[in-house]
Amino acid sequence: MNILESFSLKGKVIVVTGGTGILGGAFIDAIVEAGGTVGILGRKKEVAEERAAAINAAGGKALALVADVLDEAQLRVCKQQMLDAFGKIDGLVNAAGGNMPDGVLQPTEDVFSMSIEGMRRTTDINLWGTIIPTQVFGDAIAKTGNGSIVNISSMNSKRAITKVLGYNMGKAAVDCYNQWFAVEMANRYGDKIRMNALAPGFFLTEQNRYLLTKKEGGYTERGEAVIKQTPFKRFGNPDELQGAIVWLLSDASKFVTGAMICVDGGFSIFGGV
Repeated sequence: MNILESFSLKGKVIVVTGGTGILGGAFIDAIVEAGGTVGILGRKKEVAEERAAAINAAGGKALALVADVLDEAQLRVCKQQMLDAFGKIDGLVNAAGGNMPDGVLQPTEDVFSMSIEGMRRTTDINLWGTIIPTQVFGDAIAKTGNGSIVNISSMNSKRAITKVLGYNMGKAAVDCYNQWFAVEMANRYGDKIRMNALAPGFFLTEQNRYLLTKKEGGYTERGEAVIKQTPFKRFGNPDELQGAIVWLLSDASKFVTGAMICVDGGFSIFGGV
């Protein structure tokens, strides 16, 4: 296999959770462009169906899957739909997650009166919203005998980012799980099943837009602080994650497991001076 062929996803069937979101959409487009077949999983049925229809109309292969990533029964239905349609599953991108308004603690709020339930829900969607789909779809990947699982980490996972405690805890736990499960897969399946994490820097999504930008235009104080901390001095564009996701899913990264790949414009390495 030459180097260009190793980046191909031709013949691979990959499920993307959070597939109806902004970053999920970029992952889906990248997988299809690399020759893969994709399951678009999310809670927004109309968006999933619209994206799948567009891919199929253009000659690709996609299936809309409607489920909550915290609902194991719904996910098992989706797994069977993928197996019925395509016969196997080779990969999984755990892109579901993000922040929630009640998982945010403002500086003016009493730290000892934070919404515990809100923090818990935010942690759950990021951590258990990664673990539960892996439990469900990973079983099918193991039966295929060769595959790659990619979790979505964050700049929040390795350092304290103010306000978003629930998100911080969830993504830090995802990193722990990413390493632990990668070792477990290697111990059980050798080099056949890999798990890695992609850590985006700051991209404007539905969850963080209100924290980083003003409705009338321009950055919030928090947005300006992020730009100052980012050597590239801008937010990322979703398509700038596509190369990394294809690499992690493809045979080009076949000796990589348990890694966290930062696509962040330098945010994670900059000391601020």
